[in-house]
Amino acid sequence: MPKFYARRRLSILSGLTGLIASAGLINGPAASAALPTPVSAATARTYLASLTVATEDRTGYDRDLFPHWITQSGACNTREVVLKRDGSNVQQDSSCAATSGSWYSVYDGATWSAASDVDIDHLVPLAEAWDSGADSWTTSRRQSFANDLTRPQLIAVTDNVNQAKGDQDPATWMPSRTAYRCTYVRAWVQVKYYYGLSVDSAEKSALTNYLASC
Repeated sequence: MPKFYARRRLSILSGLTGLIASAGLINGPAASAALPTPVSAATARTYLASLTVATEDRTGYDRDLFPHWITQSGACNTREVVLKRDGSNVQQDSSCAATSGSWYSVYDGATWSAASDVDIDHLVPLAEAWDSGADSWTTSRRQSFANDLTRPQLIAVTDNVNQAKGDQDPATWMPSRTAYRCTYVRAWVQVKYYYGLSVDSAEKSALTNYLASC
Protein backbone atom coordinates (compact mmCIF):
# COMPACT_ATOMS: atom_id res chain seq x y z
CA MET A 1 0.00 0.00 0.00
CA PRO A 2 1.29 3.50 -0.64
CA LYS A 3 2.75 5.02 2.51
CA PHE A 4 1.41 8.31 3.85
CA TYR A 5 3.53 8.45 6.98
CA ALA A 6 7.18 9.34 7.44
CA ARG A 7 9.61 6.91 5.90
CA ARG A 8 12.02 5.08 8.09
CA ARG A 9 15.00 7.18 9.11
CA LEU A 10 18.04 5.51 7.65
CA SER A 11 20.24 6.45 10.56
CA ILE A 12 23.31 4.69 11.83
CA LEU A 13 21.42 3.89 15.01
CA SER A 14 18.55 2.14 13.21
CA GLY A 15 21.02 0.28 11.07
CA LEU A 16 22.87 -0.98 14.15
CA THR A 17 19.58 -1.93 15.77
CA GLY A 18 18.65 -4.00 12.74
CA LEU A 19 22.03 -5.73 12.75
CA ILE A 20 21.74 -6.54 16.44
CA ALA A 21 18.25 -7.95 15.97
CA SER A 22 19.24 -10.03 12.96
CA ALA A 23 22.22 -11.39 14.86
CA GLY A 24 19.85 -12.71 17.52
CA LEU A 25 21.23 -10.47 20.27
CA ILE A 26 17.74 -9.30 21.12
CA ASN A 27 15.99 -12.08 22.96
CA GLY A 28 13.04 -12.75 20.67
CA PRO A 29 10.49 -10.33 19.31
CA ALA A 30 9.61 -7.42 21.54
CA ALA A 31 6.01 -7.66 20.39
CA SER A 32 3.86 -9.94 18.31
CA ALA A 33 1.18 -8.61 15.98
CA ALA A 34 -2.32 -9.29 17.23
CA LEU A 35 -4.14 -9.89 13.96
CA PRO A 36 -7.60 -11.35 14.74
CA THR A 37 -7.19 -15.11 14.47
CA PRO A 38 -8.27 -16.24 10.98
CA VAL A 39 -10.42 -19.27 10.25
CA SER A 40 -8.85 -22.72 10.19
CA ALA A 41 -7.20 -24.08 7.07
CA ALA A 42 -10.09 -26.51 6.58
CA THR A 43 -12.63 -23.70 6.75
CA ALA A 44 -10.49 -21.54 4.46
CA ARG A 45 -10.41 -24.34 1.88
CA THR A 46 -14.21 -24.57 2.05
CA TYR A 47 -14.53 -20.80 1.69
CA LEU A 48 -12.10 -20.71 -1.22
CA ALA A 49 -14.04 -23.36 -3.11
CA SER A 50 -17.13 -21.14 -2.95
CA LEU A 51 -15.50 -17.93 -4.20
CA THR A 52 -16.32 -16.71 -7.69
CA VAL A 53 -13.41 -16.89 -10.13
CA ALA A 54 -13.30 -13.79 -12.31
CA THR A 55 -10.87 -11.63 -14.24
CA GLU A 56 -9.81 -8.53 -12.33
CA ASP A 57 -10.78 -5.08 -13.56
CA ARG A 58 -9.17 -1.95 -12.09
CA THR A 59 -11.09 0.54 -14.21
CA GLY A 60 -11.91 3.61 -12.16
CA TYR A 61 -9.89 2.69 -9.06
CA ASP A 62 -8.97 5.52 -6.70
CA ARG A 63 -7.66 4.95 -3.18
CA ASP A 64 -9.75 7.87 -1.97
CA LEU A 65 -12.86 5.83 -2.75
CA PHE A 66 -11.98 3.82 0.38
CA PRO A 67 -12.11 6.32 3.28
CA HIS A 68 -9.49 4.97 5.66
CA TRP A 69 -8.00 5.73 9.06
CA ILE A 70 -11.32 7.00 10.32
CA THR A 71 -11.83 7.96 13.97
CA GLN A 72 -12.49 4.88 16.09
CA SER A 73 -12.67 6.27 19.61
CA GLY A 74 -11.89 9.67 21.09
CA ALA A 75 -8.86 11.03 19.25
CA CYS A 76 -7.74 7.61 17.96
CA ASN A 77 -8.04 6.68 14.31
CA THR A 78 -7.80 3.18 12.86
CA ARG A 79 -4.05 3.32 12.29
CA GLU A 80 -3.43 4.35 15.88
CA VAL A 81 -5.70 1.62 17.23
CA VAL A 82 -3.79 -1.04 15.27
CA LEU A 83 -0.42 0.38 16.34
CA LYS A 84 -1.54 0.07 19.96
CA ARG A 85 -3.01 -3.40 19.44
CA ASP A 86 -0.03 -4.85 17.58
CA GLY A 87 2.74 -3.23 19.60
CA SER A 88 4.35 -3.83 22.95
CA ASN A 89 4.51 -1.20 25.70
CA VAL A 90 3.01 1.38 23.35
CA GLN A 91 2.66 4.85 24.84
CA GLN A 92 0.40 7.43 23.18
CA ASP A 93 0.12 11.18 23.57
CA SER A 94 -3.09 13.18 24.05
CA SER A 95 -3.70 13.03 20.29
CA CYS A 96 -3.38 9.22 20.36
CA ALA A 97 -0.11 9.25 18.39
CA ALA A 98 2.32 6.50 19.46
CA THR A 99 5.31 8.10 21.16
CA SER A 100 7.14 4.93 22.14
CA GLY A 101 6.86 1.16 22.00
CA SER A 102 8.07 -1.70 19.84
CA TRP A 103 6.55 -3.54 16.91
CA TYR A 104 7.40 -7.00 15.62
CA SER A 105 6.62 -7.46 11.93
CA VAL A 106 5.37 -10.99 11.29
CA TYR A 107 5.97 -10.63 7.55
CA ASP A 108 9.75 -10.33 7.82
CA GLY A 109 10.69 -10.89 11.45
CA ALA A 110 11.99 -7.36 12.07
CA THR A 111 11.39 -5.41 15.28
CA TRP A 112 11.03 -1.62 15.25
CA SER A 113 11.00 0.96 18.03
CA ALA A 114 9.54 3.88 16.06
CA ALA A 115 5.96 4.01 14.79
CA SER A 116 7.22 5.76 11.66
CA ASP A 117 8.98 2.51 10.68
CA VAL A 118 5.67 0.66 10.65
CA ASP A 119 2.82 0.61 8.14
CA ILE A 120 -0.67 -0.72 8.70
CA ASP A 121 -1.17 -3.22 5.89
CA HIS A 122 -4.56 -3.89 4.39
CA LEU A 123 -3.98 -7.63 4.10
CA VAL A 124 -6.32 -7.72 1.11
CA PRO A 125 -5.22 -4.47 -0.57
CA LEU A 126 -7.75 -1.79 -1.41
CA ALA A 127 -6.93 -1.98 -5.12
CA GLU A 128 -7.27 -5.77 -5.02
CA ALA A 129 -10.69 -5.40 -3.42
CA TRP A 130 -11.72 -2.94 -6.13
CA ASP A 131 -10.60 -5.39 -8.80
CA SER A 132 -12.58 -8.15 -7.11
CA GLY A 133 -15.97 -6.51 -6.70
CA ALA A 134 -15.64 -3.48 -4.42
CA ASP A 135 -16.14 -1.21 -7.43
CA SER A 136 -19.88 -1.88 -7.05
CA TRP A 137 -19.97 -1.17 -3.31
CA THR A 138 -21.28 1.90 -1.56
CA THR A 139 -18.74 4.30 -0.08
CA SER A 140 -19.93 3.22 3.37
CA ARG A 141 -19.08 -0.44 2.67
CA ARG A 142 -15.68 0.49 1.25
CA GLN A 143 -15.03 2.52 4.41
CA SER A 144 -15.93 -0.48 6.56
CA PHE A 145 -13.56 -2.66 4.56
CA ALA A 146 -10.68 -0.18 4.82
CA ASN A 147 -11.05 0.12 8.60
CA ASP A 148 -12.08 -3.42 9.55
CA LEU A 149 -10.76 -4.27 13.02
CA THR A 150 -12.91 -7.39 13.39
CA ARG A 151 -11.75 -9.48 10.45
CA PRO A 152 -8.02 -10.36 9.98
CA GLN A 153 -7.56 -7.47 7.54
CA LEU A 154 -5.29 -4.91 9.25
CA ILE A 155 -1.81 -5.57 10.63
CA ALA A 156 1.25 -3.53 11.59
CA VAL A 157 4.32 -4.50 9.54
CA THR A 158 7.65 -3.10 8.37
CA ASP A 159 6.93 -0.08 6.17
CA ASN A 160 9.04 -0.94 3.13
CA VAL A 161 7.86 -4.56 3.19
CA ASN A 162 4.30 -3.28 2.95
CA GLN A 163 5.32 -0.95 0.13
CA ALA A 164 6.99 -3.83 -1.73
CA LYS A 165 3.78 -5.85 -1.41
CA GLY A 166 1.74 -3.00 -2.86
CA ASP A 167 -1.48 -4.32 -4.35
CA GLN A 168 -0.23 -7.84 -5.13
CA ASP A 169 -2.17 -10.99 -4.32
CA PRO A 170 -0.69 -14.32 -3.14
CA ALA A 171 0.05 -15.39 -6.73
CA THR A 172 2.86 -12.81 -6.88
CA TRP A 173 3.68 -11.87 -3.26
CA MET A 174 3.88 -13.67 0.06
CA PRO A 175 5.54 -12.82 3.39
CA SER A 176 9.21 -13.75 3.42
CA ARG A 177 8.70 -15.56 6.74
CA THR A 178 7.44 -18.94 5.59
CA ALA A 179 6.14 -19.62 9.12
CA TYR A 180 3.52 -16.92 8.63
CA ARG A 181 2.28 -17.91 5.19
CA CYS A 182 -0.44 -20.28 6.38
CA THR A 183 -1.89 -17.59 8.64
CA TYR A 184 -1.66 -15.10 5.79
CA VAL A 185 -3.61 -17.17 3.24
CA ARG A 186 -6.23 -18.21 5.80
CA ALA A 187 -6.78 -14.53 6.60
CA TRP A 188 -6.85 -13.60 2.89
CA VAL A 189 -9.54 -16.15 2.10
CA GLN A 190 -11.61 -15.23 5.15
CA VAL A 191 -11.65 -11.55 4.22
CA LYS A 192 -12.53 -12.26 0.59
CA TYR A 193 -15.27 -14.65 1.65
CA TYR A 194 -16.79 -12.29 4.21
CA TYR A 195 -16.94 -9.42 1.73
CA GLY A 196 -18.08 -11.55 -1.22
CA LEU A 197 -15.03 -10.73 -3.32
CA SER A 198 -13.90 -12.80 -6.28
CA VAL A 199 -10.51 -14.37 -6.99
CA ASP A 200 -8.71 -14.61 -10.31
CA SER A 201 -7.47 -17.99 -11.55
CA ALA A 202 -3.79 -17.48 -10.63
CA GLU A 203 -4.75 -16.21 -7.18
CA LYS A 204 -7.02 -19.21 -6.54
CA SER A 205 -4.31 -21.63 -7.67
CA ALA A 206 -1.75 -20.03 -5.34
CA LEU A 207 -4.17 -20.03 -2.41
CA THR A 208 -5.09 -23.65 -3.04
CA ASN A 209 -1.43 -24.69 -3.06
CA TYR A 210 -0.57 -22.80 0.12
CA LEU A 211 -3.62 -24.04 1.98
CA ALA A 212 -2.82 -27.64 1.01
CA SER A 213 0.28 -27.47 3.20
CA CYS A 214 -1.38 -25.78 6.18
